[in-house]
Amino acid sequence: MFDTVLVANRGEIAVRVIRTLRELGIRSVAVFSDADREARHVAEADTSVHIGPALASESYLNGKRILDAARETGAQAIHPGYGFLAENADFARACEQAGVVFIGPPPGAIESMGDKIRAKQTVSGAGVPVVPGRSDPGMTDADLHRAAVDVGFPVLLKPSAGGGGKGMRLVHAESELDDQIASARREAGASFGDDTLFVERFVSRPRHIEVQVLADAHGTVVHLGERECSLQRRHQKIIEEAPSPLLDAGTRARIGASAADAARAVGYTGAGTVEFIVSSDRPDEFFFMEMNTRLQVEHPVTELVTAVRGERGVDLVEQQVRVASGERLDWAQQDLTIEGHAAEARVYAEDPSRGFLPTGGRLLAVHEPTGPGIRVDSGIRMGGSVGSDYDPMLAKVIAWAPGRGDALRRLDKALADTTVLGLSTNVAFLRGLLQHPDVLAGKLDTGLVERDLEVLVEAEVPEHAYVAAALERLIAGQPSSGSDLWGVPSGWRLGRPAWSTWRFSGDLKVHLRGSPDRAEVAVETGTTTESAEAAARADGDLLTVTFRGRTRRYRCAHVDGTTWLAADGQAWALTEHRLLAERDDAAGRSDGVVTAPMPGTVLVADVTQGQQVRSGQRLFVVEAMKMEHTVTAQIDGTVTEVHARRGQSVGLDQPLAVLTAEGEG
Repeated sequence: MFDTVLVANRGEIAVRVIRTLRELGIRSVAVFSDADREARHVAEADTSVHIGPALASESYLNGKRILDAARETGAQAIHPGYGFLAENADFARACEQAGVVFIGPPPGAIESMGDKIRAKQTVSGAGVPVVPGRSDPGMTDADLHRAAVDVGFPVLLKPSAGGGGKGMRLVHAESELDDQIASARREAGASFGDDTLFVERFVSRPRHIEVQVLADAHGTVVHLGERECSLQRRHQKIIEEAPSPLLDAGTRARIGASAADAARAVGYTGAGTVEFIVSSDRPDEFFFMEMNTRLQVEHPVTELVTAVRGERGVDLVEQQVRVASGERLDWAQQDLTIEGHAAEARVYAEDPSRGFLPTGGRLLAVHEPTGPGIRVDSGIRMGGSVGSDYDPMLAKVIAWAPGRGDALRRLDKALADTTVLGLSTNVAFLRGLLQHPDVLAGKLDTGLVERDLEVLVEAEVPEHAYVAAALERLIAGQPSSGSDLWGVPSGWRLGRPAWSTWRFSGDLKVHLRGSPDRAEVAVETGTTTESAEAAARADGDLLTVTFRGRTRRYRCAHVDGTTWLAADGQAWALTEHRLLAERDDAAGRSDGVVTAPMPGTVLVADVTQGQQVRSGQRLFVVEAMKMEHTVTAQIDGTVTEVHARRGQSVGLDQPLAVLTAEGEG
């Protein structure tokens, strides 16, 4: 067994690996970039090494610097986590040459399964069913076009390298094919350094089911059941569960055996995942999609339901470490059973109401749930920062129970108790998804989220949140002993108290008079004003408010004029409005300011000053965390100002250009 292991990753997976190393009595080494100096994984490791600037290619993707860090610290092995170098055969080979154990499969297995075209050919030869399509090496754009037409629409364009939905495009018609090929190649090249694509048939009402495999270097290969990963957006998983509610016992046995055959076909060792696509209409028919030659993000649900000889709970990271050190698996397939049900939700720094665009900021408050059957794998802590340099996943909330219904209810309750203040997250969206009737019934498919997105995304701030924000400000302004009564914003006067007013977004105003423990509140929206009694008290970051006969508890924080509130899994950032003079040059023209939809980098700038544009025309493409977003013109008009160029870094809502509508100016 090793005595020192370097973790070549960051965020929640680095924290999770370090936890197991600590339990095994193994010294852990963290690596960090400039952006992660204060990160949680750095604080929790036994020692840490700085490896470069925030840019991933110069830090977490720099194999030489990571191997140098291993030599400096005496690490005998490197655990790559997932992402970054986890499926990089060249890095695995470099570790081998440097005399450092790569905790993962052999380079040859990574190469065989990392190239999806080659992988399909390999597993097909081993008798594993594959999706119809065309995957010839080195297909040109014209080849891809012809192949898509031959396969028949809709089709999926998929990158040969990488995963996570990056570079994948669903194409419904030939008219959009060429643009989608170009976009897919660009994103695949930026994400994986390889823009090779292939085409395959799009399976109707598809379900994404994957099987966890584990193999040692002595010929033992086992599978640990399947995971249902059909709840996705933009081909990125959101909620995963184990086992799948779709499969019967016979299909479960067949798909597990196929996964083990796929692993044997490439001489696999360690933990890996074989992904299949299954039609909701034909649940007994499954097709190989790809194999992820690493630990998966969703591995905790398998850990929580897998039992060995009746004892539930398999630590897959521990098994990776033991296999990499040369140990044999001490159990066979017949020793493994599935006990109960587990579900996991991924918490992202993103704004569902703005198309799931990445967000960022300083973490003002972090509260993670606890309780029976609840597990949280997290990479954040209060006071840390989330930027646009890396993947926006912050944490995973996982729940186990004897049955599926109870597991989903526990997960929903755990998300209600999850608080992240300082940036927008998808927690409320996750709760809405868990309560969707089809999710509760197990009627899942990869298109469910897109179909019902409007129902699942709630952008409107409720009245009670505005009232709570105003009361929080009233409490904050209360006098300490000996303070000047006339300086307190309570509205106190000789005679009846006057009103104090807080104005928030739009025309909404909250009028208060009295004290926090007994206040009169009048909420003014446009021409309507309604009043009621309210009371509030604060205890640290916990704010308790009674309003309109209902008591709610909020987590709260206030910074730079913005009050952050969270309750029941929802969070709001409420900024007190201050009246400002209108810009002189804004008079007489339409609001044609084009802004950045997220913090990131301008990849494409198809705009010049004086250019005539039409509504819907592409002006810019902004990229953050390997995700592209196209910015279009909202009006017909003339480009009068250009503020961004290709390669420039931009912030959220930063002006990119200004358009003047036709007939104005």
